[in-house]
Amino acid sequence: MHKEMVLAIDVGTQSVRALAFEPNGRLADSVRIIYPTPYNSPRPGWAEQDPDFYWRNLAESCRKLWDRGNVAPDSLAAVAVTCQRSTIINLDQKGESLRPAMVWLDQRRARRLPPVGPLWSAIFGITGLTGTLRHVQAESEVNWLRENQPSVWDRTAHYLFLSGYLAYRLTGEFTDSTGCQVGYIPFDYKNRAWPSPNHWKWRAIPISPQTLPALVPPGLPLGEISAEAARVTGLPRGLTVIAAASDKACEVLGAGCLQPHQGCVGYGTTATINVNSRRYIEPVPLIPAYPSACPDSYNLEVQIYRGFWLVSWFKEEFGGQEETLAKQSRLETEELLDRLAERVRPGSEGLVLQPFWSPGVRYPGPEAGGAVIGFNGSHTRAHLYRALLEGLAFAVREGRERIEKRTGTPVNELFVCGGGSRSDVVMQIAADMFNLPAARTSVYEASGLGAAILAATGAGLHSDLGAAVREMTGAGRVFEPRPDAARVYDELYHGVYRRLYRRLRPLYKTLFAWKGN
Repeated sequence: MHKEMVLAIDVGTQSVRALAFEPNGRLADSVRIIYPTPYNSPRPGWAEQDPDFYWRNLAESCRKLWDRGNVAPDSLAAVAVTCQRSTIINLDQKGESLRPAMVWLDQRRARRLPPVGPLWSAIFGITGLTGTLRHVQAESEVNWLRENQPSVWDRTAHYLFLSGYLAYRLTGEFTDSTGCQVGYIPFDYKNRAWPSPNHWKWRAIPISPQTLPALVPPGLPLGEISAEAARVTGLPRGLTVIAAASDKACEVLGAGCLQPHQGCVGYGTTATINVNSRRYIEPVPLIPAYPSACPDSYNLEVQIYRGFWLVSWFKEEFGGQEETLAKQSRLETEELLDRLAERVRPGSEGLVLQPFWSPGVRYPGPEAGGAVIGFNGSHTRAHLYRALLEGLAFAVREGRERIEKRTGTPVNELFVCGGGSRSDVVMQIAADMFNLPAARTSVYEASGLGAAILAATGAGLHSDLGAAVREMTGAGRVFEPRPDAARVYDELYHGVYRRLYRRLRPLYKTLFAWKGN
């Protein structure tokens, strides 16, 4: 059979998708499996999941895709996997998991931080980055495991991100893509490799290099489907597995954003704005430029950690009425919430929300918290929901300005993808907030499309990555900015939002110290 398609598998926080793409970028068929329980919380702030849970759901998504009858496994030229970032898995020498995976949402922190030595301590002290260094060390799963589960740590023979674990289950090899190395590990982001032996990161996050996987650039083979993986998934044995990249990196590629003037806004569980750059530039000091899905480039990213998780939060806490109506009318709850937001004028009648429901490392700061100001007796749930959507857009706009300041290149094209992009209200707010046309990506599954682009290029279906992007991507509906709304948002952004964090930061620090006790 002619090898005419590629398979992209997107293993997300809430679901897994198996997506078959044609070389022109058309989505031939897809299957989505929503997790009944995305993660478990044995203690407050913890987020864990059985590693095999992801593998079982990946395999099931493939089998269900074949059962639909629109895609034959033998028609595939290659397969690539993209997935959530920073989910950690510990395996023993036999490749068996030693403990549940620590999902990226996990909030536990190490307390006994390893020393980095007097020289590096002095350097971080002089640059004023000691606090950031300590925060990075505290957030590192390595340091928490060494402190709290030393027996697990001592038996860890393979320390992997979820991407590396799934590569192992597919191929039997301990390999991973350089484009997936985003997290609290000793990775040299500038050189896209494990760092030199004397690098400070090996001291700050003391892990044995032997436990880490071999790295392959995006677009090159990671290995081949093993006999066991073929039996479980229905994928052909020997099918080439192409290295993809993290979900956000693939999202940027799937949006077709290859130039630094093109901004890719990802409205997912974590909201982000990314630009692709051939130069290594830290968008915020000590926050690295992450590996791009383009092997010779970087993604300059600013993220709002909880992002569109806030929509889920609002739905659970205040959206009971919409959830009930959704069940009765067979509509999506989010669609009813959009109708709620449409009843409110831009600016939410003076209600402004700062969406830092979870802190950042360097941006906005480890002490950050969320805030809503401007309440009065006329405000309703509808105002709060619209203010939430606007607050996320304010934060993304601020992220764009931070990136522009670092690169010197204005972002004058805007592409929006992720779950939030399905909302016309969200898309219009983005256009008005940036005062730019906001293009919804042609394929909603932008991260899956990015993985498919890498698979198609690696399989030789396109001559190079640029040709694949030109052939497989494109803009969908474009939302034009409305002058009156753009003016309102500009006034609120400069007059209120940009000043809000600076004014509240002393109070956040007090609360942060209080919670620490």
